[in-house]
Amino acid sequence: MDAAQPLVDLAPITRMMLLGIVIALGPLLWIGLKHRSASPAQRLRVLTLVTLFLTFDLVLFGAFTRLTDSGLGCPDWPGCYGAASPIGAHADISAAQSAMPTGPVTFSKAWIEMIHRYLATGVGVLIIVLAVGSWIERRRIHVHWVWPVVTLVWVCLQGAFGALTVTMKLFPAIVTMHLLGGLVLLALLRAQSVAYRLGEPGSPGPVALSPAQRWALVGAFALLWLQIALGGWVSTNYAVLACREFPTCQGSWWPPMNLREGFTLWRELGSNRVGEAITFPALTAIHYVHRLMAYAVFALLLALAWALWRVPGMARFARVLLALCAWQFFTGLSNVVLDWPLLAAVSHTGGAAALVIAFTGALASSRAQVSR
Repeated sequence: MDAAQPLVDLAPITRMMLLGIVIALGPLLWIGLKHRSASPAQRLRVLTLVTLFLTFDLVLFGAFTRLTDSGLGCPDWPGCYGAASPIGAHADISAAQSAMPTGPVTFSKAWIEMIHRYLATGVGVLIIVLAVGSWIERRRIHVHWVWPVVTLVWVCLQGAFGALTVTMKLFPAIVTMHLLGGLVLLALLRAQSVAYRLGEPGSPGPVALSPAQRWALVGAFALLWLQIALGGWVSTNYAVLACREFPTCQGSWWPPMNLREGFTLWRELGSNRVGEAITFPALTAIHYVHRLMAYAVFALLLALAWALWRVPGMARFARVLLALCAWQFFTGLSNVVLDWPLLAAVSHTGGAAALVIAFTGALASSRAQVSR
């Protein structure tokens, strides 16, 4: 990259926002035409669901961007070498690709990175519309306008983490937090969509759970977040192939591991806390802790599905939970034994995102039964 090119260049931001508006216009026009006779609350609920769907796609494409090593395809932010697209940065990308044909900057990687940013901008515009629409219709809807505003603030923070991901050269802690932030965004949107549904006339209301069932749901969700964070740490440190067999690792049930080095959070990619190359036992620790935790979380989710299977209103969640557990097991196993194929890796991230959506929906649509 040209030494004169700043890491953060706000010159293309207007063109990026205009492109985001163009991307958002498609869903907005479809909702306006198809649901023109619906109530404001119904239209906002549909818009929330569409935004949730596109945010899920954004999380998947973010995983695809990371797994194809395209995160630095445009090594500045928010544009590409100061341009709004790789077309305007043709000369700079050509020079970088000629100097390092398999390096982080190529035309294909630049397009992957910029498409990810375009989609993120479009989602941001939709969330702005949600926040503004909720404020305007605040007296006629059942979702407090604060929640869409919180979602808007959160998506702005996500944009900041996206910028840091580039400017800090894929710093593992930042990339992991960026992944978790995307999942928090999914949870916020899903909770709002459920609130709109529960507020509709004739809605049966939240499902009543016993205090034990409710706490089991909350506890399982908390452990799921921890497991997802561990999985993100594996991916951002490229530690998937530290163990290439299952169920053992390197022919052992307890392979050589350096837990302290592996879980030193604030360090550069590929380095330990003193700047030396990270050791293989540290990568092994990152991988194997995630795998061991997966056993416990998997068992807990199966037990939760069994406990909720016969609870009125929760059977569907129990079935989805079992299906997603199976999905995560087979995609995670495929990552190990098939040497981390791209499809399996992206699918594993998608399964984690789907679990967050499912759990958020279950929590938002249920309540603890008050004993009398």
